[in-house]
Amino acid sequence: MSKPLLISDCDEVLLHMIVPFRDWLDEAHHIHFDLVHGDWGEALRHKHDGTVVERGQVWDLLNGFFDTEMHRQQAIDGAVAAVNRLNEVADVVILTNLLDHRAEPRAAQLKAVGITAPVYTNQGGKGEALGRILDEYKPSVAVFVDDLGHQHDSVGELFPDVWRLHFVGEPLLWERVKSSKAAHARLDRWADAEHWIREKLVANEAAPALEKGLS
Repeated sequence: MSKPLLISDCDEVLLHMIVPFRDWLDEAHHIHFDLVHGDWGEALRHKHDGTVVERGQVWDLLNGFFDTEMHRQQAIDGAVAAVNRLNEVADVVILTNLLDHRAEPRAAQLKAVGITAPVYTNQGGKGEALGRILDEYKPSVAVFVDDLGHQHDSVGELFPDVWRLHFVGEPLLWERVKSSKAAHARLDRWADAEHWIREKLVANEAAPALEKGLS
């Protein structure tokens, strides 16, 4: 008999990422990362002259962070206990947007904080990758959790019957990040999210379709 399935993102859902990335940029590269104000495209600036960090360099910096600094990432408050309790009623997998060779380091990173779960890597929209996971597990019902609105668009477009929870674990981003119109709910604390997710998993009913509208 198939079980319910929780498919969770990692960064800013289970683990803090943007604040440790900001701190590392400041310490190692003398780059200021403004998390609160302005346009994301201009959020990273060289401290010595205030110039914007070029987009190509931003990707290099992100890769550098995940190459050497993943140890800086700590669990979001309540995430570990909540996920482990939910694992009692459902299968749990992690769908994370990292390059494929980082799947094992990510699994080890999560295990170190107390979460043991299969890790699936992806680049770009998560809809197709989620489809492959659904084909593998054939769950009775599925819940998808992610902090990025466009990922809810991606999943909702292909799998409207999957429950979608927009979750932003970093308090500094709560006001800045708009709630996704493609998600069934927006909750930013695991105490609330666990209850919502468990309710959907236990009820074992497919999600209702939402009116289309990009986040």
